[in-house]
Amino acid sequence: MDTRLPDTNRLRESVIAVPPLAVDAEGEYLRDENAKIIRHITAGGVSHLLYGGNALFYHVRPSRYAGLLGMLSDLADASTSICPSIGPAYGTMMDQVEVLQDFDYPTAMVLPQRDIADDAGIATGIRHAAEKLGRPLVVYLKFDRWLSSQTIRALEADGVISWIKYAVVREDPSVDDHLRELLDVFPAERMVSGIGEQPAIEHVDGFGLGGFTSGCVCVVPAESQRMLRAIQAGRLDEAADIRSFFSPLEGLRNEINPIRVLHEAVELAGIAKTGPLLPLVSPLDQATRSRITAALGQMKASLSAS
Repeated sequence: MDTRLPDTNRLRESVIAVPPLAVDAEGEYLRDENAKIIRHITAGGVSHLLYGGNALFYHVRPSRYAGLLGMLSDLADASTSICPSIGPAYGTMMDQVEVLQDFDYPTAMVLPQRDIADDAGIATGIRHAAEKLGRPLVVYLKFDRWLSSQTIRALEADGVISWIKYAVVREDPSVDDHLRELLDVFPAERMVSGIGEQPAIEHVDGFGLGGFTSGCVCVVPAESQRMLRAIQAGRLDEAADIRSFFSPLEGLRNEINPIRVLHEAVELAGIAKTGPLLPLVSPLDQATRSRITAALGQMKASLSAS
């Protein structure tokens, strides 16, 4: 595993894949199937993997956390960076940090907590976790003004932020006052667009963010990586074409549920057996799985025709 702390240059190197986790019926993590997912992603030129919402880190049993971290660390080669998640509850976060201290992960992402939490309290929790771990953390901004720009400025001054995943959904991603406020206090090159390919052009080219995270990259990694390179080179028409390529699957993720659809898509694409979803998330019915299969077929046909 690549244990270097991600800097601005390294964040530009690769799309940040956000994969699902393969589990069996008892919720045990399947080493061989998760290895297949990682190898498929890295074979497409992607070197950063972030295990968060798509991997259902929200629902990982504390008793299995150390084993999960050990498995992921073992499966990554020396050129692959892995970022696990902690939280979202404060007690969970702090216990998980104690486990993380036994590993060489360069950072971890704090899952966003919206219930029984407030701006100043969240910031205090992030500080406590970063100080205990002895490393800066990834801050995940998923909700509008979940943390104010003033709070981000203070956390940055304290040196506790590694990078920011910005994932606030807007009807028009090019119009985002909160993002502009944040960029007044935090370096754009250390903020990453966190909603896949859909807003990536506006975020990376328009706002200057350092890159983007993606779930669909787990299915066709080379195309997502090619999109990042196209945006960075200013080939925006090419980038828009690639975004359209992902739209059949992304459309279903938007309509149904992004985590549930991706989990099924990775298996239906023949990449790995992802197994059942961890409760508190439910499986999809056969009719929906058929729609995912059709979307994957449409994408495969598009690749063959290009």
